[in-house]
Amino acid sequence: MVPGTRVVVALGGNALVKEGQEGTVYEQFANTRRAILGVLCLIRRGLRVILTHGNGPQVGNILIRAKEALGKAYDVPIGVAVAESQGELGYMIEQSLQNRLILENLQRSVVTVLTQVVCAKDDPSLRKPEKPVGPFYNEEEAQRLMAAGMKMVEDAGRGWRHVVPSPNPLEIVEKETIKRLVELDVVVIAAGGGGMPVYIEDDGTLEGIDAVVDKDLASSVLASDIDADELFILTGVEHVCLDFQSKNPRPLKEIDTDTLVRHLEQGHFPPGSMGPKIRAVIRFLEEGGKAALITSPNKLEEALEGRAGTRILPGKRRFPSRIR
Repeated sequence: MVPGTRVVVALGGNALVKEGQEGTVYEQFANTRRAILGVLCLIRRGLRVILTHGNGPQVGNILIRAKEALGKAYDVPIGVAVAESQGELGYMIEQSLQNRLILENLQRSVVTVLTQVVCAKDDPSLRKPEKPVGPFYNEEEAQRLMAAGMKMVEDAGRGWRHVVPSPNPLEIVEKETIKRLVELDVVVIAAGGGGMPVYIEDDGTLEGIDAVVDKDLASSVLASDIDADELFILTGVEHVCLDFQSKNPRPLKEIDTDTLVRHLEQGHFPPGSMGPKIRAVIRFLEEGGKAALITSPNKLEEALEGRAGTRILPGKRRFPSRIR
């Protein structure tokens, strides 16, 4: 890749809290130091990096603390919990990157931008909350919360969870600031957890929405808004696969969006796993992006050399409003 290429890198939140861990701050820092190694290979190549991240485990813990402290401390709405997690994870990622840059004598500044994302005030999801967030409850606790007006669902046999709206992201509020920072060769951490969802009032002011935004879709919007060349989504698998749950999954090494849309429509990418990532990539490429990559954090350097990962290229057709 050519030095100066703008790349948005979306890091999954579960990369910072591993299965079986307690999720302590010390564990998260250790995981973060490992997770950023692939990002460092991009910086060494002279690329301009914008890093986004998930926040599911962290927001869940923030909500648990808030509920346990009710009566002793103020409650925390979802949007504020997302903001808190952006600061928390931004600090971990920022310091971890800064320390490695110092040790490798690489002169790059790193900054975290708390990011708001514009959604439609009348987004259909606001009338139909379906996104599970926060802690798990047993049935008795869930019945009590539902009687108090909270919408709950049973989540894959693991317990009951609060569900909130997940509106479609339209625009990044801080896009011009982020773009200027990127032009100054600053490594930017932004749109953490999908950003804080807001809508625009008639007078142009912003109002928060009690909802969460999919972080991969938000990363796609950010990439388009700042004219990024490529979008990398780092997740738990080396390749995107067809028939992933079968005995013989078929890894995809290179594919265009026309073919990828057909596979999506055939049901190969479920909504709860690879689906949002595929939709995010298609959206970015149909809106002018040059290429995208999906792979695991530890395979990123190999993927840059064509030895790992799934590389996605634009198809012949461009329908920016088709995939959401």
